Amino acid sequence: MKIDKDTQTLSDVSKVVDPSGGANQVRVRAYNERLVMSLVRRHQELSKADIARRSGLSAQTVSVIMRALEADGLLIRGAPVRGRVGQPSIPMRLNPEGVLSLGLKIGRRSADLVLMDFVGNVRRKAYKSYPYPKLDDILEFVRRGISDFSRHLTGQQLERICGLGVAMPGEIWSWAETVGTPFEEMQKWRDADIASLLHAASGLPVFLQNDATAACAAELVFGLGSRHADFAYFFVGMFAGGGVVLNHMLYPGKSGNAGAFGSMPIPDGSGGTRQLIEGASILVLEKMVEGAGRDASSIWNPPDEWDDFGPILDQWIEMSARNLALASLAACSVIDFEAIVIEGGFSAAIKRKLVDATRRSFEQLDLKGISRPVFEEALVGSGARASGAASLPLFARYLTDQAVLFKDMLGEQE
Repeated sequence: MKIDKDTQTLSDVSKVVDPSGGANQVRVRAYNERLVMSLVRRHQELSKADIARRSGLSAQTVSVIMRALEADGLLIRGAPVRGRVGQPSIPMRLNPEGVLSLGLKIGRRSADLVLMDFVGNVRRKAYKSYPYPKLDDILEFVRRGISDFSRHLTGQQLERICGLGVAMPGEIWSWAETVGTPFEEMQKWRDADIASLLHAASGLPVFLQNDATAACAAELVFGLGSRHADFAYFFVGMFAGGGVVLNHMLYPGKSGNAGAFGSMPIPDGSGGTRQLIEGASILVLEKMVEGAGRDASSIWNPPDEWDDFGPILDQWIEMSARNLALASLAACSVIDFEAIVIEGGFSAAIKRKLVDATRRSFEQLDLKGISRPVFEEALVGSGARASGAASLPLFARYLTDQAVLFKDMLGEQE
């Protein structure tokens, strides 16, 4: 289809997208091509010789693959590196413009839509807050967001969008009474084929994932994944959730619920137990603010637009830190995690205070028999769920599964 740069929109391009393939140059890559791109992504840039050594492919095979990927605009050349003898080495890196993808985070109080490039940079984003998620409103949010994004893209960029990744809570219709949402409205989510509806709204292939798992995947790929082989990841959103990374790989478990830390039991202060979501979540902060007779609505704005909640926020941080420390201790008693990584739907300043307070609380616990993990601030930021969603089409179509990527590198020293 010929593209009129003045009138072409993403919705028009999506009409020619085969859900099982891609548009024009955007296509599912062969295994060895995906392996090469995954290696380059992990190391930022690599020469032909480096790729051959790390992948086990012959130099000739690597040369053929790299030429094809460069011709398709997926790899670009870096500056030549001259050694003492012979021809200079030409490192290759991923072309940010090579592939674009969309990511949608559907939360219980807000939604984010982002456009991400091949190296993880968010190019465009849209945000919507609400008392509770209405299915029809979310579909309209996606349609309008895509239309707005498309006005800022060239025809070639539109052709390179490879899919829509979606991160949303498992059973988003659950806890309706806790959250204060109409039962009938939430049942629409339970009965709907979300992937099909979003495909119809966007015209793009749709990839679904649990929101906390997607956030953990984003941290693995774009954040601390290169620094720590094993870590427990806590995401403090409206509820608490998380993920598990083992040997540089996301570990979802047999049912996809590994790292469901929100369900972990913690003391309730009166001899019983409660779940972590009742002791470390933004919903708890909302109730504390409202209990003090203040307006809590800004909590569901973008993180940097929160009101100053003063001592109430400090109390919430200390309470959440104690409970996150207990959950971290329980996790480390099962798996010898080298790091505890904490992220959430709040500003970087709040995250720093929460991580510091959790570290202090952890040191006050009985740690006999436990190897102390390091406590880290996640690097991706509060938009991790949307970024993780946007990474789903990229990995499904262009990059290898983490198990393949790291299979022969676990003993490698960087």
